[in-house]
Amino acid sequence: MVSNILDLIGRIFISAIFLLSGVSKIGNYEGSHGWMESLGVPGVLLIPAIVLEVVAPILIIVGYQVKISAALLSLFCIATAVIFHTDFSNQIQFVSFFKNIGLAGGFLFLAIHGAKNFSLDKKLNR
Repeated sequence: MVSNILDLIGRIFISAIFLLSGVSKIGNYEGSHGWMESLGVPGVLLIPAIVLEVVAPILIIVGYQVKISAALLSLFCIATAVIFHTDFSNQIQFVSFFKNIGLAGGFLFLAIHGAKNFSLDKKLNR
């Protein structure tokens, strides 16, 4: 029982940052678009980034298609680290790079193991 509760809490914690980030990008669409383009990333990629940052965390939190959602967010974390956070002369960028890599690792654990009993995946498979 305790491991199921901790699994749910862990899924909420690891997903919250992306859900909040996606919602923030919606609220500051123009600023996010401009920032991406200033780093050489086509602004049109903002829409799929927002969709991924909003939908995948919700799916992970409720425990539906957790392995797929977590795998996609792991790849997203790695891509984000490499594209946006490689100016290691900047301490914030250095820390952000490794924070994204760490989050990718956490999502890989979810991609491998999935969610425990407090999830839609488990309820639907019974």
